Amino acid sequence: MKGLLYYGNKDIRYSEDIEEPQIVNANDVKIKVAFCGICGTDLHEFLDGPIFFPKSTEDKDKISGLSLPLCPGHEFSGTVLEIGSDVTNVKPGDNVVVEATGHCIDRMRYKDTIQQDLPFCSSCKLGKPNCCDSLGFCGLGVGNGAMSEKVVYGSSHVIKIPDTLPLDIAALVEPLSVAWHAVEIANFKEGQTALVLGGGPIGLATILALKGHKAGKVICSEPALIRRQFAEKLGAQVFNPMDHKDDAIEVLKSFTEDNIGFDASFDCSGIKITYEQSIDALRTSGIAVNVAIWPNKPIAVNPMTLTYHEKVSTGSMCYVVKDFEQVIDALDKKLIDPEVAKHLITGKFNLRDGIAKGFQQLIDHKESNVKVLVTPDEV
Repeated sequence: MKGLLYYGNKDIRYSEDIEEPQIVNANDVKIKVAFCGICGTDLHEFLDGPIFFPKSTEDKDKISGLSLPLCPGHEFSGTVLEIGSDVTNVKPGDNVVVEATGHCIDRMRYKDTIQQDLPFCSSCKLGKPNCCDSLGFCGLGVGNGAMSEKVVYGSSHVIKIPDTLPLDIAALVEPLSVAWHAVEIANFKEGQTALVLGGGPIGLATILALKGHKAGKVICSEPALIRRQFAEKLGAQVFNPMDHKDDAIEVLKSFTEDNIGFDASFDCSGIKITYEQSIDALRTSGIAVNVAIWPNKPIAVNPMTLTYHEKVSTGSMCYVVKDFEQVIDALDKKLIDPEVAKHLITGKFNLRDGIAKGFQQLIDHKESNVKVLVTPDEV
């Protein structure tokens, strides 16, 4: 089949000679890919990796036991082609999306995995597979991903979508689920106020997830004009922190009733100033959720910024199947308007143009792009 193959740092190649994946397990599902988004993680793997991928052709993925080269791509939609004998949740012809994590239970799908006989990690035992000690992803080492024609993955990760949901918008369910999980972590309630720090792809997805939770007011703090324009299209009020500098927190709080601060904040930028603002802009007992992936470098934090007003600072990691199901339901009920969500799609390219026009578009024109999709079909 045709697809993109990841060989290592700055080395992704288009090929029409990739071995087509086959069902080898009774719980496997074979999917014809419709659309696959290029994620920020894919860009990091290309520019700075391997990170999740095996480090070299000699190394093997901890869950699948597979080695490079492998197809990237984990934000995707498609149609079921074939199912294993034990699959009951989907059938051939169903349109689906895939919750892309790989964790302890997925080791059972692969016969040659070096960790196959190890006990489940503590996170998986606690029902938190998104925090698995060996966390991986379809398209990041745990099997070939969806920058290809076909994918085979475990049925426990495959979720049926309504036939009324267009497959290009369905490819947004994965990034929307990242944001949805963060809003769930915040125990967010209808009518509450929220501050989103950063108007990149996940920040914009968080605006939509908050809309899906019937937020009362959503403010997006973002210095780049084009990102603020995207945020406005999604229904957020926008704030340019560069216009206020030292007065930023006071002005942000003025957006809330009696200037008390926000019920919840979501740091989607991952820099020291946004982390501090995510806490300082909260009301008493507010909750700050870090959604960003930080470099492995500590920052100085004053615990009293939390203690004086009993605020909470926590993190959100990936998603679980429930998040996908709830995002799909929100799109179906138009709590997240699919036509509004479509604003996130800023480009569609065929797989053969996935490197030059997909990856390169995001690298060279980061500010003007949100989500670029690639497809094995003609566009």
